[in-house]
Amino acid sequence: MGAAHSGLDELIDTVALLRAPGGCPWDADQTHESLVQYLVEESWELIDAIESGSREEMIEELGDVLYQVLFHADLAANTDGERFDIDDVARHMTAKMVSRHPHVFGDREAETADDVVAFWDDLKADEKPHRTSVLDGIPRGMPALALAQKVLGKAEKVGVTHATAQAPSAAPAPLSPATEEELGAALLGLVASARVQGLDAERALRVVVRGLEDGVRAAEAPRAG
Repeated sequence: MGAAHSGLDELIDTVALLRAPGGCPWDADQTHESLVQYLVEESWELIDAIESGSREEMIEELGDVLYQVLFHADLAANTDGERFDIDDVARHMTAKMVSRHPHVFGDREAETADDVVAFWDDLKADEKPHRTSVLDGIPRGMPALALAQKVLGKAEKVGVTHATAQAPSAAPAPLSPATEEELGAALLGLVASARVQGLDAERALRVVVRGLEDGVRAAEAPRAG
């Protein structure tokens, strides 16, 4: 098993060497906070690679995201008051996955993905008793369309829908919004409709924007003759 993960061990050692005394001054100066921008950028680059279907790009971008995880873990291992390393992170994640999958590691039964989703909320509630709302834990920095889709899903669990959340006197969102309030209502309605149909609004818009980018590049390309 160890030999199969020699590449991972080598990368862990590389991170430690770069951050150690005599290593890279830039790496040594970083903090968890200063690295956030890179984690966000690398995550979006990985999403691009996944959606483009490029195997080589996926390998590269997964590596970049993995490097961020290892960087944070090494930083913590050498910071007073934190003192955890990548093994602590891995062990915590293993314990979490075992706890979240009693149908695999325990005696609970789940034959379909829907069965699993049905009792995940109960498991999460046991793990995080301090959370008092279904909205607790949703990162506010998510892209707006993805955030809307996430909140709509959580809202549904307590019987709130896009329609019932609106004031009874609220007029339907106009087809051509004239204000940001009208635009927001129209966008939320579109996300709600997409969710009902099993569509991903965030991904759908990214795909269309990529098509627009292709058109821009085609227009910029030198014309033959």
